Amino acid sequence: MKPKTIANGILRAVGIITGILLLLYFLYIIRSVLAYLAIAAVVALIGRPIVIFLRRKLKFPNILAVILAMLIMIGVLASIVALFIPLISEQSKNLSLLNIDELQYSINKLYGQITQYLGLSSEVVEDVIEDAKIEKNILEGLDLGFIPDFLNSFLDVLGTASIGLFSVLFISFFFLKDSKLFQNGLLTFVPKTKEGGTINSIDKINNLLSRYFVGLLLQIFILFIIYTIVLLIVGIENAIVIAFLCALFNIIPYIGPIIGGVIMIMLTMTSNLGFDFSTVILPKTGYVLIGLVIGQLVDNFFSQPLIFSNSVKSHPLEIFLVIIIAGLLFGVVGMIVAVPGYTAIKVILKEFLSDNKIVRSMTQNL
Repeated sequence: MKPKTIANGILRAVGIITGILLLLYFLYIIRSVLAYLAIAAVVALIGRPIVIFLRRKLKFPNILAVILAMLIMIGVLASIVALFIPLISEQSKNLSLLNIDELQYSINKLYGQITQYLGLSSEVVEDVIEDAKIEKNILEGLDLGFIPDFLNSFLDVLGTASIGLFSVLFISFFFLKDSKLFQNGLLTFVPKTKEGGTINSIDKINNLLSRYFVGLLLQIFILFIIYTIVLLIVGIENAIVIAFLCALFNIIPYIGPIIGGVIMIMLTMTSNLGFDFSTVILPKTGYVLIGLVIGQLVDNFFSQPLIFSNSVKSHPLEIFLVIIIAGLLFGVVGMIVAVPGYTAIKVILKEFLSDNKIVRSMTQNL
């Protein structure tokens, strides 16, 4: 091989690597825009069944169906925000006047009641804590004065997020108005010979993911109803907001329900600070725990099989392995996007590699 040919090959390889690096850097710079596009695509997939219903069943014109679907989704979002704003405003006011010493006293009192209920002497507990090198006072060295500052920062972030919200809604409107907009943009990068298969893949992915996200909303709604009933029966303040927040954590597979359950139990205990542990706090916490178990049983044996089996056409064990692998590779975000991402990959493989034996066995239900 001639030196000139080798040099040209090296230069070409360097050029390709440089181009890839520049492309990755460019994608990193516009990562916010990519996130807006991804979220808008999900919103469009959720709103798509509404638009189809309005167009086919009620004979609405396309533009009117899209506007009404957007208004419905905005109304739902506004209702959710309306639940949280009074709570945040009230808590901000309370925290600005928070008596840290009184809070420390209440939590330490709860700590003492728990140790007494468990039959442990304070000396034994203190020896264990000292041996483990844990502070004897639960809140010793913990400055809770950061909480009001955190809330102020949160409100600043909320203001910045409003720009992102407007961008997502704007993009979602056009995705719904012109269902082929994303498809046409993608086809510009696809060879002519592959356009038919690409169009079929996009249509099938849209149908499957629309059903998946609608099913996911139904799953959250069922848990929200169960948690709300439990918290109202127990008599917890802001039951609706807490129930919605804990149900929303269920978006994160496997880990989310645990986080939501811990938050619900902690809020149940802290909302009853000052009451007797054995007669008030423990029974209420127990009832909430029973409600959590009932909610998860309904979710695991009814909601999830219905969503995964009927919407994305995948076996529960298959979904479990995919979520675990995605979580190990990409963390919580990977677990959230594992199911829709895996579904899209399966559809593409079936369309373009249907002759492969492994692909046929993986996609036989699609």
